[in-house]
Amino acid sequence: QVQLVESGGGLVQAGGSLRLSCATSRSIFSSNAMGWFRQAPGKQRELVAAITSGGSTKYADSVKGRFTITKDNAKNTVYLQMNSLKPEDTAVYFCNALWGGWGPAKFGYWGQGTQVTVSS
Repeated sequence: QVQLVESGGGLVQAGGSLRLSCATSRSIFSSNAMGWFRQAPGKQRELVAAITSGGSTKYADSVKGRFTITKDNAKNTVYLQMNSLKPEDTAVYFCNALWGGWGPAKFGYWGQGTQVTVSS
């Protein structure tokens, strides 16, 4: 059974910060690269940050320098620290395992996601 539980979203002013969390099962966490995706209204879901099982990271150009993906091996949890948030970062954020180091998503199952809203 796939377990992906996102949390940490909220409403924040432009320039603010949020930290998202994604809890998953150990079997998924330990053997896969993990990624954070987001989906804004009317737009396709896009991968914004990824971290391999070895800890290498990669970011979409739109968030590079502002977002940081990390993981806690003891908690089977992946985090997304989001700084200098912009209104265009407004979206529902999801996590998933990845095929390879930069997607696509490995599982067809998606968690409930966590809403991030950035006001101008």
